[in-house]
Amino acid sequence: MKQLGPAATLVVTLTLLLAVAPVGSAAPVHALAMHGSPKYGPDFAHFEYVNPEAPKGGNVRLAAIGSFDSLNPFIIKGEAAAGIGGLYDSLTTASADEPFTRYGLLAESMEVAEDRSWITFTLRPEARWHDGQPVTVDDVLFTFDLVRREGEPQIRFYYRDITAIEKLDARRVKFTFANTSNRELPLIVGEQAILPQHYWQEREFARTSLEPPVGSGPYRIGSLEPGRFIVYQRDPDYWGRDLPVNVGRHNFATIRYDYYRDTTVVIEAFKAGEFDYREENSSKHWATAYAMPEVEQGLLQKMRFDNDLPQGMQGYVINTRRTLFRDRRVREALGWAFDFERSNQTLFYGQYKRTRSYFDNSEMAALGLPGAAELELLEPYRDLLPPEVFTTEYNPPATPGDGRIRDNLRRAYELLTAAGWQVESNRLVHTETGQPFEFEILLVSPLFERITLPYKQNLERLGITARVRTVDTAQYIKRLETYDYDMIVFRWGLSQSPGNEQLNYWGSNAAQQDGSRNFAGVSDPVVDALMEKLISADDRAGLVTAARALDRVLQWGFYVVPHWHIDYDRVLFWDKFGRPEVTPAAGVQFGAWWVDPEREARLRGRLKSVAR
Repeated sequence: MKQLGPAATLVVTLTLLLAVAPVGSAAPVHALAMHGSPKYGPDFAHFEYVNPEAPKGGNVRLAAIGSFDSLNPFIIKGEAAAGIGGLYDSLTTASADEPFTRYGLLAESMEVAEDRSWITFTLRPEARWHDGQPVTVDDVLFTFDLVRREGEPQIRFYYRDITAIEKLDARRVKFTFANTSNRELPLIVGEQAILPQHYWQEREFARTSLEPPVGSGPYRIGSLEPGRFIVYQRDPDYWGRDLPVNVGRHNFATIRYDYYRDTTVVIEAFKAGEFDYREENSSKHWATAYAMPEVEQGLLQKMRFDNDLPQGMQGYVINTRRTLFRDRRVREALGWAFDFERSNQTLFYGQYKRTRSYFDNSEMAALGLPGAAELELLEPYRDLLPPEVFTTEYNPPATPGDGRIRDNLRRAYELLTAAGWQVESNRLVHTETGQPFEFEILLVSPLFERITLPYKQNLERLGITARVRTVDTAQYIKRLETYDYDMIVFRWGLSQSPGNEQLNYWGSNAAQQDGSRNFAGVSDPVVDALMEKLISADDRAGLVTAARALDRVLQWGFYVVPHWHIDYDRVLFWDKFGRPEVTPAAGVQFGAWWVDPEREARLRGRLKSVAR
C-alpha cells in the first residue's frame, strides 16, 4: 500500500473515503479512471493478473529485428534499442484489466478539477534515480519542457493543450489545460516517462547516443554492442519494487535482446534455443514452422491466449496526399481488387477474420445502420458525408475464395471509369491527362510479399501497374515519417478507451505534420469533429457512440484496404517459465512471468538428453 505524506486527520479520512472516486473528484486519489471508478481500491495489494509470490531471478533472452544506434526513445532521430522503456518510470501506470485507469507510480496521489481544467500530482518521497538522487518536481518540469520542444512529433502533438506546468511545493506539480473538453488529457500526462534533469541538462537531447542514461525504472543497462545486443539488469535497489502496482512484475534478473537480420533467421535461432520467448504474428509460421519434436515433447510450448482487445485497423494504407488517390471512388476500387478469402484459405490456414471496422472486436465497432444517438452526432454533417454513412452497413468486398473475382474487378472498373479512367493498350490511363495509373506498394517485411503479389496481379487485370518494393527498417521508417510512399501496410493499435491518439491517426493537423501516424493523410472536418466528441465524452456510453460514428465515416472514406485480425495471442516459449493463472483482457503480460528454477533445470536436462 502507498504511504501518504503528513496530513491532518480529516484530510486522510477524506482521502481514504474518496480514493475510488471518478476523475471528476478534486480530492486526492490513488488512481484515476477515464469513466467510472478504478477497479482496485486504495488498499489493494497487487493486480489480479500477477503472482505476488513470483520468484525473482533468472535470465531471459529475446529477439529483435534490424539494428539500433540510440538509447533515446523520445526523439525521432535514430533507432532506439528494444526494451529501453524499462529504464524509466512515469507519474502513473496502467492496469491491464481495465479500459483506461492510471494508478500512481512516481506519483503518490492525484487531484483533478471537476471540470478537468487541471490535475495535480504529489510525488512519492522515496522515488529515486538509479544514481541515488531523488526524483523531484523540477525533473517533471524539465521533462515536459524538453519533450515538448525536442521530442518526437507525437509527444508534442499529445501535449499541445497543456497551458501551464507549475511547481506548487517540493512534491506537488500542477498541470493546467487549454480546455475542459479533452477529458483524457489529465490521464495522458501521467503516462510520460520522467527524465532526470541533472543528467540531461548538460547533454544534447536531440542527438542519438549510446551512453547508458540514468533512469528510475526497474531495469538498468548492463552491457551492449551497437546493432548486435543489449542486456538489461534488474535493479535490486529499485525504489518502487514493493509498490502494489509492481508486486509480481519485473521478475527477471536480466533481459537480453539479440538483433537478427530478418524473421527467417529469428525463427531458426528460436528453434535452436538461442532465445526463450516469441510472439508469432505470421499464420504461416504458426501453422508450419514449429513442427518439431521439442513441441511434441513439451520442451517448447506453443499456446494461444484469448484476449478482449479491440483490434484496430490493419490494411493497405492509401496515401491520399497523392493526387492519384484523392478521388474516393478510386480508393474504393482498390478495395475490390483484394481477395482476402483466397489469402485466408491458401496462405493463412483459415486463422484470420476479415477486418471491417477501425474498432473491431469491441463494442465500439459500427454495425448495422446508425442508431438514434449516432444520428444525433452525424446529422449536422449530412451534406458533407457520403449517403452510405446513413443508408448502408459497411462491409469490405468478399469473394468465394476460389480465386475467381471477375465480378469484383468489374465493379472496380465501373468505379474507375466513373472517376475518369479507362483502359488503353492494356493500361489504365486518365481520360483527360493521359496519366497512367501507376503506384508503389512499400513493404518492410518480406512476409507481406506473398499477400501483396496476388493483389498486384489483380490490379494488373484492371490495367494498374503496382510495383512492390521491400526496404530495410531504417529506410522504411524514414519514408513513413515524411509520407514518402503511395501505399504501405500498417496497423493502428487501439486501446479499450480510445482518445487523443485518434487525433494523431486521423486528424487534419496531424496530416500536415511529419512523424504523425496519419499515414493515410485524412483531412476531413467531420472526422475532426467526431474525434473531439469522442475525446470529450462524459461517460462510456458517449464514448462508444462517438467511436461508432467516427468508424462509419472512416469506413466510407475508403482510406484503407482492410486486412484481417485475430482475437488471441500466439505465443511460443521454451518451458522454463512460470506464469500467473489469470490472463487479463489486454492479453499476455510477459512482464508478470518468471523463470521457474525447477522447470529451467528440467529443460536443460531434457535438451542435453535429446542432444545425446
